[in-house]
Formats: sequence, structure tokens, C-alpha cells
Amino acid sequence: MKKMSKYFMLMSSAALLAACGNGESDSDTASNGETESAASDEVTVWVQYSEESAEGQVMVESIEEFNETNEQGITAVVEYIPRSGSGGGYEDKINAALTTSSLPDVITLDGPNTAAYANSQIIQPLDEYLSDTEDFLPSIIEQGTYNDELYSVGYSESGVGFFYNRTMLEEAGVDLETLPTVENPWTWDEFNGLLDTLATNHDGPVLNMGFDDQSEWLLYAFSPYVWSAGGEITNEAGTEAVGYFDSEETVSAFDFIQNLVEEGYSTITPVEKGFHTGEYPLYMSGSWTMQELNNEYEDIDYGIMPYPVSPETNELVSPTGSWAYGMTSSTDKPEAAGALIEFLTSEQELYDMSMGNSVLPARQSVADRMLEEVEEPMQVLIEQNSKTGRARPTLINYPQVSRTFQETVTESTYFEQNQDLESLLETKAQEIETHLE
Repeated sequence: MKKMSKYFMLMSSAALLAACGNGESDSDTASNGETESAASDEVTVWVQYSEESAEGQVMVESIEEFNETNEQGITAVVEYIPRSGSGGGYEDKINAALTTSSLPDVITLDGPNTAAYANSQIIQPLDEYLSDTEDFLPSIIEQGTYNDELYSVGYSESGVGFFYNRTMLEEAGVDLETLPTVENPWTWDEFNGLLDTLATNHDGPVLNMGFDDQSEWLLYAFSPYVWSAGGEITNEAGTEAVGYFDSEETVSAFDFIQNLVEEGYSTITPVEKGFHTGEYPLYMSGSWTMQELNNEYEDIDYGIMPYPVSPETNELVSPTGSWAYGMTSSTDKPEAAGALIEFLTSEQELYDMSMGNSVLPARQSVADRMLEEVEEPMQVLIEQNSKTGRARPTLINYPQVSRTFQETVTESTYFEQNQDLESLLETKAQEIETHLE
């Protein structure tokens, strides 16, 4: 692919950064000084969250420790630039800095956008600055690698499972001891059996899949069904989608997804906070939901089940990916910036970030530590993530591909109009291929 013009690069970066996640809407906050007048021994860092957030509080302590203990005399300066719900704030700041060549030394970026940032020469390889990469989860390395070089390194992971209301399942006659585990997951057929049991004892849908979330969630959370079936979004080189996204295996995954709505097990218009308030006994969601339940809905006795698997492969695959550190190509202090990134992604710092922010760990050593300390629901997500996690595709035009995948999920749920899933996926595969190199 030819290098993008500066204008197109800026517009693409805006789309890339807006593609995933939500943030707070606080005003910009600088810490430890002004980044624009950085001294020769200063390294500037921009992050996409507020200083007052859980992530921000961990970062404050980490930066203080780095500044006090590093032997090179480096002073790290952080600017906290929260993302707004519409993706502004942080993205606006990055785009403005691109036009004025005023990026900091280190930035955070959403992991799936690594390829586009690397291809646009916004960030540079990190390999020579990181001495301990073998401990990172494979999904972290996969997410951050472009053209066989590591361009970004995630400081946390993410994962999704099926939250279940213990009381509601027991009232429906479900023996909780028979529920699936990471080592012994259920097939789609077995999972549908549970849904059928719950449906006979419940008035209305029993599962919120988040079908109403028209965002990156739909690729992030639903691509594992495709991979479990043996399907793919593109070929390994990321150059073809026809013959992959419309394969028999991929069709079977979307048939399973469509069936959830067609059978009435799930709904495209779920009640907000329906699981939290006892409306649904099941909810497909991530670790962030644990924070909500533990802090605001303490009366809900819940557990988490792993993803169900294709009966054809019995392969458990789970989603991964989160924000990462990258070193800008414009920095004139690569050694210092590299030292900071290595410190921030060390075992202890990543342990502090995961425990302080209730997120999944990026290192196996941290996962091992946390499994001894966290409660059972988080244990399930950590185990599933470390054993079965797969990163989203590393594609330059990832946001466009993701949008087409999202549309495919949404359209498949309108089962009356889209009974012919083969035809739907053939059309979408062709559309995805137009976005590839």
C-alpha cells in the first residue's frame, strides 16, 4: 500500500482512534509539567484517561517511582487527555499534534490500530528497547506486531465471558456444578440447551448479547465464534476475504449467532442494565461489568462461564486487546522513551495496573500472581484469556474491516430478511476485500 498523504493520514488516524472504547469527558490535565517545553532529560507521555480514574491513579504512582528510581536521570512527564464518549479529546489532541509535528515521545493507542500507526510512520519499532518480551501473552505480541516488528505493547488485556445469575439458574433447575469451564467448555448445542431450559422458566429473552451496541464490540466479542468454527475474516496475509469470510465455517458461526435471536433466546433491543437488575439470567460482557456489579449491584450473586465452542472443532477462542504504549517516530529521545516503556510494562507495574484497574493482565507472570488473589469470576476470565485469547486482525484498514463485520452481525440478527446467510457473507466478504491491500 502506498504511503498515505498527510491529510489522509490525519483523517484515518481520527477514524482509527474513534473505533474502539469509551472514555471520560474530563478536561485535559497535565502532570509533572508542560510537555511543550520539555527539557533534555524529560520524556513526554500522552494517555487517553483522566488522572482521577483508576488507571490514572496507578499511572501517577508508576511515574513517581520511575522518576525516583531510574538511573539515567530521566524525568517522565504525563499529560492526561481523557477520551470523550464520541471519541474526541485524546483523538483531537493527537490529530492536532500530527499537523504541527508536536507529538510527545510516548503515546497510548488502541491495540488493533497498531498496523495503521506503524504503516503511517506515527510510531516506530520497540524491539531493541524491550528486554523481556517472552513473558507477554501471545495475544499482546500478536496485537503489537506489524511486518514482523513489535510496534506497540499492551499494558493490560481484556476478555469476555457469560455472566450468569446463580439464583435465577438454580430456580430454573440448573445444577451449577455442571456448568462449563475453560478446560471443559460447552459446544454451541449444549449452550443452546441451557438457553432452552432457562426460556421455559422465564418470560422473554434470557440472554443479553449486546446486539444493540453498534460499535467495535460486535467484532471484538463475536469474532471468536468465527475462529472457533475454523473460519477467518481474511487470509493470513490480510490480502483476501473472499473464500474466508464467506466460508462454510464462517457461515456456521453466523448461523449460531442468528439462531440466538430467531429462537427468542436473545434480543436486539435489550433492557438497559437488564442483567444487573434481574431481567436476564445471562449476559455476555467483560471484566468491566464486574466493577459495576461489585460496586453498585452487590445483591446479584453471579458467576462467569467461558465462551461456547463450535461442535465441529471444540476449540475455545476468546477475544483480546486493549490500549498499548507506542514510541513516536518523531521522538529525539528513543533511548529514554524506550526505558520508560520498558519500566511501565514490567511485571510489577503491570500487576499494579491490572489490580488497580480491575483489568486482565498482559504478562503470564502477572496472570499467575492474580489467579492466587482474585475471586472466581475474574479467575475464569484470566484463565480463558491466557489459554485461548486471540488478537484481532493486524490490518492497515482495520476500522473499515471492523465496520463491515459489525454490519454483518447486525444484519444477521434480522433473521426474517437474511435467512440466506451464505449470500449475506459473500457480499460482505467482497466488501471487506475492497479494504485490504
